[in-house]
Amino acid sequence: MSNNSKESNFVPYVSASRSLPELTVTAIILGIILAVIFGAANAYLGLLIGLTVSASIPAAVISMAILRGVFRRNSILENNIVQTMTTAGEAIGAGAVFTLPALFLWKVPVSQGLIMFIVLTGGFLGVFMMVPLRQLLIVREHETLPYPEGTACAEVLKSGEEGGTSAKLIGIGLAIGGVVKALGDGFKLFKTEVETGISHFKNAVVGLDAFPSLLGVGYIIGPRVAGEMLGGGLLAWVVLIPAISFFGSGSAHAIFPADVPISKLDAWGIWDSYIRYIGAGAVATGGLITLVKTIPTLVGSAIATIKGVQANRGQLKAGSLRTEKDMPAKYVWIGILLIILIIAFTPFTDVGIIGAIAIAVFGFLFVTVASRIVGVVGSSSSPVSGMTIATLLIVTLIYKATGFTGMNGMVAALTVAAIVCTALAVAGDVSQDLKTGYIVGGTPWKQQVAMMIGVVASASVIGFILILMNKAYVMGSPALPAPKAALMKILAEGVLGGDLPWTLIFIGAAIAITLEFFGLNSLVVAVGIYLPVHTSAPIMFGGFVRYFVERSAKSKEERKLRVDRGTLFASGLIAGESLIGVVIAILIAAGVSIPDAAKSASNLLPFILFLILAGLLWFVSNKGKNQNV
Repeated sequence: MSNNSKESNFVPYVSASRSLPELTVTAIILGIILAVIFGAANAYLGLLIGLTVSASIPAAVISMAILRGVFRRNSILENNIVQTMTTAGEAIGAGAVFTLPALFLWKVPVSQGLIMFIVLTGGFLGVFMMVPLRQLLIVREHETLPYPEGTACAEVLKSGEEGGTSAKLIGIGLAIGGVVKALGDGFKLFKTEVETGISHFKNAVVGLDAFPSLLGVGYIIGPRVAGEMLGGGLLAWVVLIPAISFFGSGSAHAIFPADVPISKLDAWGIWDSYIRYIGAGAVATGGLITLVKTIPTLVGSAIATIKGVQANRGQLKAGSLRTEKDMPAKYVWIGILLIILIIAFTPFTDVGIIGAIAIAVFGFLFVTVASRIVGVVGSSSSPVSGMTIATLLIVTLIYKATGFTGMNGMVAALTVAAIVCTALAVAGDVSQDLKTGYIVGGTPWKQQVAMMIGVVASASVIGFILILMNKAYVMGSPALPAPKAALMKILAEGVLGGDLPWTLIFIGAAIAITLEFFGLNSLVVAVGIYLPVHTSAPIMFGGFVRYFVERSAKSKEERKLRVDRGTLFASGLIAGESLIGVVIAILIAAGVSIPDAAKSASNLLPFILFLILAGLLWFVSNKGKNQNV
């Protein structure tokens, strides 16, 4: 029997006395494949809009369809291992693209080995640092910390007999998203960007990128978040850009940071020279505001964790049952110590002992609170950006105080932030996975090992993907803005002596603070300001589809069925377009001739095609009225 009497009344779906296939070769191979696929998809999405989406439920559905439908295997624990490994790819993709593209923006030499080292160390720290917390957060507080994504994934796994129908939705969405991307950006049969000016309103522009992935993202995040993001885009492109154009039209001199007069700049030139700095200031401030707003939760989480450890000292050790066994503690602590020492003295990076200590301190602090926070609000609402920004600012200040400045100091500070960011992303996802495992009756140490395998698999290819995307699309360009990483670059430059237009950054900060007084999510609106309105507009279309799907449902159960179907189809759209985007990048890097311009310059064709996709998403969602998901 377990020593933990408090949780002894909970009985998992697969009891501890049963032994089903779990960490099998088949599950590992499938998990690696899905980890790489969803890691690549989330990397593309993060570079495009600065957001990523959860892969756990799509991975669970796909694994059930393959393991049960193709291989005729009937173990829910195998499915759980596959989705656990897949979320590692999602987390590695997020941790990498939110920080490391700044290296490309600085045009410093970037190798696959360097990227792999950063995300591997961050990923392993995220797994190791979460292991000692499982007994307290997942087991002891099972009733108080719901871990929404983990609980939802467990329900999907338990209803595994429905996986075939759900997998078809993902597969159809994946095919459609891939075909549209290939025809538009591969064969260039039509242009994928719709844009129009507004009469008698100089440099006021509205536009739309007709990307299936953005439609899917809008559906998943919902109308409120999508609307706030579009609001930021409209503020930039219909208010700020025309205002700058109007007030600067009479000047014959260039105004810093632009090198030509404003009168000679079009909307895109003003956006590149001025709006991006305003947006960066807003995003940084919004991230810090999000972190400040969670300080009570952060402090409460830390205190609750410390009290929990003290109150249950001697009782948090793994029991003898299969469902209670974590990775051996001695290996966990040895692993953490070795990683910190390697980071301090490795030739791959130049963070030094100071940077290694910062990683250890901020890693333990933020992983602890992040693991608890995602248990309450979910991984999508975790203030990872704010914690990463705080880490970067503090480390850059420490480096500046010790005389470590210039490009080397900025790269070292970014490396520290990247490792911590990856650790936070992985820890948040592994927390959800362990919750899923606890509910369905998985073996904890096998899940933890699976997560580490997924980290290795994803880390092995993420460097290749980033280098490839930069070569094909160029980091920081409108085609690949990399908004979060561009922000990290600006912050590091600003603290360590870069020549930045601080007035514009402070204007962005003031906008973010004002938005909070309006009751809006300043970080979401700020991302909309930073990105072209062409990106947030299609996201809003997805939000509209979600809104009408929910409003047309006659009951709560019907609404859930419809939204779940639409979410699976939307996930397929995202994955399909993202993967074809990577394939196109490979072809460009390999020297394959890709048409330079679309054969059709019409704005109408891509817009009609996008509306058809939106209608199809609505139709697929509403098919859930009398069917199981």
